[in-house]
Amino acid sequence: MTELSTTDSQHLWRLARKPSKGWPTDGDFNWTEEPIPDPGANQLCSRTIYLSMDPYQWVRRRTGTEQPGDICHGRTVSQVVKSNHSDYDEGDYLFNTNGWSEFGLTGDGIDHFNYMLPRKLDATAAPLSTAIGVLGMLGLTAYAGSIVQCDPQPGETFVVSAASGGVGQIAGQLARIRGCRVVGIAGVDEKCQYVVNELGFDACVSHLSETLGDDLKCACPDGIDVYFENVGGKVFDAVAPLLNTKSRVSVCGMISQYGLADPHISRQLWNETGQPHFDRNDVTIHDLFVGNFVKDYQTKFLAEASAWYRDGELKYREDFWDGLEKAPKALNAMLTGHNFGKMIVRV
Repeated sequence: MTELSTTDSQHLWRLARKPSKGWPTDGDFNWTEEPIPDPGANQLCSRTIYLSMDPYQWVRRRTGTEQPGDICHGRTVSQVVKSNHSDYDEGDYLFNTNGWSEFGLTGDGIDHFNYMLPRKLDATAAPLSTAIGVLGMLGLTAYAGSIVQCDPQPGETFVVSAASGGVGQIAGQLARIRGCRVVGIAGVDEKCQYVVNELGFDACVSHLSETLGDDLKCACPDGIDVYFENVGGKVFDAVAPLLNTKSRVSVCGMISQYGLADPHISRQLWNETGQPHFDRNDVTIHDLFVGNFVKDYQTKFLAEASAWYRDGELKYREDFWDGLEKAPKALNAMLTGHNFGKMIVRV
């Protein structure tokens, strides 16, 4: 465990400017060296071990939720190095929100992004990195959208975009566990083969194909009953004509739209009256925000998912990048589809 002194410093990333459009570049972030923060009353200081890379981070910066000068936000797994908090001892592992920094404070007076409350981790129960993946908010996101919102039934056709990504791979497996016929949409052939051969999906089509619409129609001869949306754009355009009556859609994200000049992403789905833009009767569209499900479903999800994970029923792939200095490039790679699995920076 790292020993701290009053002269120690750390590296971190601060937002340099509000991005206008496109994908992250070096000019969007400032790499700085600053003192390691000293915890006050009922606070602790922890060393970041893993930093989660998530699409919503770019949306926060594009929309101004995160302001220039702020430490770049990110969920983390860390280890306590100095504690004035009665619930945590030095050496404890925890899920928290250190952001894009080597060290951070947790406790009273610290913004934990509302619903993202810290929690202690058992390093013997599962790999620590799963706390920002399959056994964390990311897994709960997949559970909330697929199981809670859309309630897939045995025999239904469940389609998920970004199927080999962090959320997509979990959402599809949860539907498979429910007894659905699961079809993924991914990129390169290696990703498509992975979700079929390793995750147990029934089929997978590539969004890179010039015949995406026809490919998806062949993979879903009885139409689509549930769609878990991560991508938007031409992928949603291929899905929409196949949605059955009484089908359900969970809109987790629309990553293909995040680099556009206008970061508002819902216009492809709803018109000004709140009705779907496509001509389908009785299609229910759910806008997914995981914070709405923490109180009622986090404990249930963690219990079920932990059992599935231990039994090998729920598999999970991670894509590690080593070094905090690579965070901007890792974020860019994830947003442009160059990750394979859940993107994590190993700090």
